[in-house]
Amino acid sequence: MPSATSLTIVSKCTVFPDQKSTLQDLKLSVSDLPMLSCHYIQKGGLFTSPPTLSIDSLISHLKQSLSQTLSHFPPLAGRFNTDSNGHIYITCNDAGVDFIHATATNISIQDILYPLHVPDCIRGFFAFESTVSYQGHYKPILAVQVTELADGVFIGCSMNHSVTDGTSFWNFFNTFAEVSRGIKKISRKPDFSRNSILISEAVLKVPQGGPRVTFNENEPLSERIFSFSREAILKLKSKVNNKKWSQNSDNANVDVVELMGKQSNDTLFQIHNSGKMTTILESWFKNAVFKPQETVSNLQAGEISSFQSLCALLWRAVTRARKLNPSKTTTFRMAVNCRHRLNPKLDPLYFGNAIQSIPTYASAEDVLSRDLRWCAEQLNKNVAAHNDGTVRRFAQDWESNPRCFPLGNLDGASMTMGSSPRFPMYDNDFGWGRPLAVRSGKANKFDGKISAFPGREGNGTVDLEVVLAPETMAGIESDHEFMQFVSS
Repeated sequence: MPSATSLTIVSKCTVFPDQKSTLQDLKLSVSDLPMLSCHYIQKGGLFTSPPTLSIDSLISHLKQSLSQTLSHFPPLAGRFNTDSNGHIYITCNDAGVDFIHATATNISIQDILYPLHVPDCIRGFFAFESTVSYQGHYKPILAVQVTELADGVFIGCSMNHSVTDGTSFWNFFNTFAEVSRGIKKISRKPDFSRNSILISEAVLKVPQGGPRVTFNENEPLSERIFSFSREAILKLKSKVNNKKWSQNSDNANVDVVELMGKQSNDTLFQIHNSGKMTTILESWFKNAVFKPQETVSNLQAGEISSFQSLCALLWRAVTRARKLNPSKTTTFRMAVNCRHRLNPKLDPLYFGNAIQSIPTYASAEDVLSRDLRWCAEQLNKNVAAHNDGTVRRFAQDWESNPRCFPLGNLDGASMTMGSSPRFPMYDNDFGWGRPLAVRSGKANKFDGKISAFPGREGNGTVDLEVVLAPETMAGIESDHEFMQFVSS
């Protein structure tokens, strides 16, 4: 199997925005600052080779597209600056971003997609490996690497995690693709306002030399993408909600209700899916078995979502595979988007971090001796309770004790779920087709780190990128309760 060392850097340059920035300095928020000890986000897409462009023409075209895109995202071409009071800002000074052209023509698309476990060569498709976000004081906030493969191209972005969360990262990536395929007016203009409760006078005291990651970067890990079909997820959701599942049952209606709930609570979801949503709803209302007076809220009351069901399934499988002491407390952390949870709401395209990590605790004995629904209910209760008041309490707690986020599995019994199957990862058509796959680099990976992606075919499919200690991975791969729902 080809490794990361099979790759050659052909060229590296700085790309500048094609228009000068007029944006004022942006203060890092209580959601941005904890990420200073995290690695840069590393995510990208695997594409077939463009049929009508040589690699040199493609590189030139993507540089030009990136330059144009940066004018819509001035913070990404800036640098961090700490003022005399210790507050950290993004200075939108047009200092530019790194652009790398690499070649790995001994690696094919099949080498990436075919292996059961994610191959090591993926690491080489991203710049800034092991770079901590605090280094944005003197390193670019963004690097784009285009890697030429035997029969394809990988476009990888490494982006400072104190500047963006997943919502902002994918908005940039989608816009980059839009500009590349010739769209003149971008569809999702980022919001750079800094007037919410997330902006604070609190100062994060940084150690000499800057913060470091809080987990062991060199522990042996196994990584695999587990794919779940729409049918499998509906079966799982029915099981968790104690409903009988059949291919022609009312689960389709239940699924629409969940979609309606997401639609009403997540404006970004609405922006990306409004056309699809209208079609689904028209079809559903035509064949609805629900009474007209029933509302989304009371139909959803007490119902566990498909994603929470999936998280509970994984929580049980990993806990079982770790063979923990029954009294050991396990933790399942879920990153949640706070944009729509605050009152007043943030703009759905607010640029920056607007996420908080919700921990759910349970003993290993409870996770394994109680049923799947019980585990899902614990997750569901915590997510449902994370409203405006809870977001504000989390922010106030951080202000009273400013600190970097303790990413990792420090007690051997933790899991952290990041990313989201709602992110429009497969909307990135640079002009010759959608990605064949989305992959991430080595950044922020440790035993128990899970990332949720939409499946390529959409329609409710989900891919989970699971990173575990090798013996734990082997355990979940032979876990019947878990694997019966896995399609690949």
